[in-house]
Amino acid sequence: MTNAAPRDSGAPVRQPHDVTHPGRRGRSIRPSEGTAVTKADTAPRRRAREAPDTAAAFERLVTLSGGAERDRLRQEVIAAWLPMAERISLRFRSSGESPADLRQVAALGLVNAVDRYDPGLGYAFETFAVPTITGELRRHVRDHAWSVHIPRRDQELRTAVRAAQVALAQRGVRGRAGPAELAAECGLSEEEVRRGLAAEGVHHTLSLDHPVLGAYDLPLADTLGCLDGALDLVIDRQTLRPLLSALPEREKYVLYWRFFGNLTQKQIGARLGVSQMQISRILSRTCARLRQELLSAAAPPGGSPAPS
Repeated sequence: MTNAAPRDSGAPVRQPHDVTHPGRRGRSIRPSEGTAVTKADTAPRRRAREAPDTAAAFERLVTLSGGAERDRLRQEVIAAWLPMAERISLRFRSSGESPADLRQVAALGLVNAVDRYDPGLGYAFETFAVPTITGELRRHVRDHAWSVHIPRRDQELRTAVRAAQVALAQRGVRGRAGPAELAAECGLSEEEVRRGLAAEGVHHTLSLDHPVLGAYDLPLADTLGCLDGALDLVIDRQTLRPLLSALPEREKYVLYWRFFGNLTQKQIGARLGVSQMQISRILSRTCARLRQELLSAAAPPGGSPAPS
């Protein structure tokens, strides 16, 4: 009795190690035997690429005081961590500085971190390098990209508020978040959130020739007011009004004709039937009296008026 060959039914025969991709008919993936590709397996490799193993190199650098070997090893460490520095520089791409300048500043911060890092303190290099590079970038943006310097606390509040806005947007919060939502997100008070919002966009100046929004032919300078010198006269006149009302009639006429009618002392004397010398004395005496009364009114309680 012989074994009959299996009948060919026309259906494809799936090999034991073939895995058909769900949702893609007719396609199969055959991984190597005993290997399963998962996110958990790729994550360590991704972290390894982001954080190079330079612990031994740093330990060796500590023992070298100088020379070609130390320079070579130092350059290798810097090159290994340079991609991380460039990624940190991307956080500042909205600062207005060119990407090339930001990368250069980040590289400078990395060099400083490599030279100052002490492996004997027990913490990883990345823990020390990230704030060092970030601080270098912040100083550069503050000193070179901003034409108006704002207080450090307002800068910190601005950064915290922007981070809260991004976090809320990523969670699908629609519309513009108000101070209450932002305060709850970043752990600040609403007043601090308002300070952070106010600090946004105030570190740059505009040219006076910049066109006004919506009116391209109208420069900003044409919309700015100027100081009117007559405003000081309004204050002086309002202060003098009760003092002038208390003067005798003749002194009132003399002051009015002289300072508001633009008459000469001789013309005033002719109207009152007195000499020009008498008009001069009346003016001097009346002005001195008004000056003294004004200074007395402006002096603090219990104090003496300032000398005229």
